[in-house]
Parts: sequence; C-alpha cells; structure tokens
Amino acid sequence: MEKMDIGVIGMAVMGSNLALNMADHGFKVAGYNRTASITEEVVKKHPHDNMTAFYDIEKFIMSLKKPRKVMLMIKAGKAVDAIIEQLIPMLEEGDIILDGGNSFFEDTRRRFDWLQKQKLNYFGVGISGGEKGARLGPSIMPGGSKTAYKKIQPILEAISAHVNTEPCCTYIGEDGAGHYVKMVHNGIEYADMQLITEAYLMLKNIGKFDNDKISAIFHEWNQGDLRSYLIGITADIFKEADEKGGKIVDKIIDSAGQKGTGRWTSIQSLKQGIDISMITSACNARVMSNLLKERTTASGLIDKPVSDKVLGDDFIEQVRKSLYAAKIVAYAQGFSLYRSAAETYGWDLDFGKIAAIFRAGCIIQAEFLNDITRAYGKNKDLQNLMFDEFFLQRINENQTSLRSVICLGIANGVPIPAFSNALQYIDAYRSSQIGANLIQAQRDYFGAHTYQRTDMEGTFHHEWQEHYKE
Repeated sequence: MEKMDIGVIGMAVMGSNLALNMADHGFKVAGYNRTASITEEVVKKHPHDNMTAFYDIEKFIMSLKKPRKVMLMIKAGKAVDAIIEQLIPMLEEGDIILDGGNSFFEDTRRRFDWLQKQKLNYFGVGISGGEKGARLGPSIMPGGSKTAYKKIQPILEAISAHVNTEPCCTYIGEDGAGHYVKMVHNGIEYADMQLITEAYLMLKNIGKFDNDKISAIFHEWNQGDLRSYLIGITADIFKEADEKGGKIVDKIIDSAGQKGTGRWTSIQSLKQGIDISMITSACNARVMSNLLKERTTASGLIDKPVSDKVLGDDFIEQVRKSLYAAKIVAYAQGFSLYRSAAETYGWDLDFGKIAAIFRAGCIIQAEFLNDITRAYGKNKDLQNLMFDEFFLQRINENQTSLRSVICLGIANGVPIPAFSNALQYIDAYRSSQIGANLIQAQRDYFGAHTYQRTDMEGTFHHEWQEHYKE
C-alpha cells in the first residue's frame, strides 16, 4: 500500500474535517480514532480516495512516510499526554507530533521539551475557524522547531484559508508560541463578541429597534469598516425566524458558556503584568450570564434607572463608532499581550504576520485586520496599536461617540462592561497621572513599602504622622 503523507488521530468533527481538507489537497491521509465506530462513520459518510481508515494504531503509524507526521485532534488535557506516551515507542528520531487541539500553551512547552529529549519534534498548532474552517480552510498557528517546520509547512499552508494567494498560516515561534497566539486570539474573540452584544443591547433597549431593524443595521455595518465574519453572522441571526413563531434569537436562554481559553488569556495577562481589562470584562460577562436565578431575583429587587434623554438622529451612527473604537482597544490589548509574551518567553513573534493570518478562515476574520497588518508592516516594534497613525486618528474621531453611548447605557441601566472598560483603558493610557502616587503613599504608610520621588533618584520611606485620631 502507498505510504500516507500524514496521519490524523481523532475523527470527531474537527479532526475528520481537517483530514478531508488534507485529502482534498492531494495529500494521502491516514485516519484513526480510539473508538472505531467514529472512524467507520466518517469514511462511510465521506469516502475519499486520498483518505484511508485504520483501526489499529500500530498499523496506522507504520503506514506513514518518514519522517512520520501525526496530528492529534483530541480533547486537550490528560488525553494528549496519554496518546503521546502511547506513540513514543512506535516513533523514530525526527518524527513529528502535531497537537491541533486547544491545549494550554504551558502544557505545550512542557511536551515540546519532553519530546525533544526523545529526539522527536512536537508542534502546538493553533487552529481557528470551527467546523467550516477545518473543512474549507482555517487560520493555522504552528509553534515548534523552526527547522522541522519545513517538513509540515506544505501541508499546513495548503489546507489553510488564503487571502488572494497568501496562506493564513505562518510559523509562529518555538515551543508553545502557536498555542499562545491561539489562546489570545480567543480572548480577542470573546471581546469582539461581547462588544457586538452590547451594541445589540443599546439598539434594542435604548433605540427600541426590533430584530428586523437590528439585522438591517448590522448588515449595513458589514458593508463598511466593521466588515467581519462576526458582524455578518450577527446580521443573519437577527433575521432568522423560529418555527414556532417570532425570531429564534428571542427564544435562546440568556446564558453563554466558555471553554477556558478566554479565562486563560486573562490569567496570563495578570502573570505578565499587562492590562487586558476589556478582554477580561468579556470573560466576566459570560460568568455573570450564568447567574440566571440570581439575576432574576435581583431584577425584582433593584430599581432600574429610567432616563428621559431624547435620542439624536445619529444614535445608530454613535453606536457604530463606539463599536469601532472599542474594537481597536480589544486588538491593542491582545497585541500588547503578544508583545509581552515575546519578551517573556524569548519568541520572535511577527505581529504583522499574526494579524495577516487572522484575515480569513478564523472567527475574528475582519477587514480591520488588513489595517493592523499594515500598521506592523510600517513599524514592527509598534509599542501599542493605538500609536499607529491610522488607529490613533480613529480613536480620536470616535471616542466622543463612545463616551456618549456609555453615558446613555449607564443612565438607562444597560450592562455594557466591554464598552466601559474600553474607554477606561483609553483614559488610563492617555493620562499622565492616574493616582498611583497616592497608592505608593498608602503602601508606605501602612507597610513601610517605600516610594519613589519625582525630584530625586532612589527609594524612600517617610515617617507618617497620624493627624486624625479616632
């Protein structure tokens, strides 16, 4: 039998679609799943001349060309370590294992070191695009050995989404860099979705627009500088009828889950000392959404404010401008975290290329990313995205609308944490004084933690006097 170019372990939705994508591009693919019936169902529903099913893992490994390439599309966590342990005795020096799941990047760093000692190559491969992306072309973020990347580059770049002729796949960096970039991508995704949700709440609760009108508004926005995958599907969602009457969006429970990548992004930002408060607010909004019973109780106890402010004719445009300004902040925070990670972990991250591979295939694909790619093309050392002339101009143009919309939301009791945190980030970032001098004084007063002065070098402690006694 002809040797296979690559093997995929895990024939569930993502794994089977990636395998079929590879087969479509002319690669010979071996498919294996621990539960044989899952593999059987895939080859029955989607027979393909370039994909061969295997039901014995040793035969699966023996079918692969050397250096063997094995892609794991299984649940992140202990299962990944278990399958790696099973594979090691069957593999030879130079063989490659790729983890295409949403593994935590620190686990990927550990596994990279572990397999390096076994003289095996390990790649943490971030993949975004869901089921459709996996089948037709996702955004792919591989991290591992730069030398070994050449062995898998033709496959990964061929199956990725493309913008014109450019693949939405690029080598990210060593060990866990690929999974780190995917993790932060998901954090930005959380923020993007929350911002769109808050725009919806403003249009519905303050603008008093019905679903058809909101659908039309999002459709119009998708023709301009907010054009993106998420804006496009949002326009579709508000238009979708329910078979029992009305719109389906109104029948869906007001509670949203999360798989952990957004939370990991927030935790990591605290470890690295980077402010991504807006992204964190989007994670917290999902936490709050799960308090359904408590929120129902509170709605009957806590008065809702009512504002009699008359809306101007430009209300919809103000919400659009607010959404655009806040979206800049989401990406500014995410790419600041990337910048910090490059320094923390010694990764040579190319921020322009990272933005470029997000332009198609992934959930956060947007017209906006072309502007980010250009910004880092002009200055690869850009300290903050808001310092780029293009984005700085739009922050300055749109922040008045953001302030007005936030005031309207607060006055009417509409929860808009992401919008609010976006503005707080802008205001803190542009402020020459944010009150930390007082915090230094407080810490020195109660704990002798010392402080620094504006007029002298070094650290100082002051013997504070108790002027007001109880």
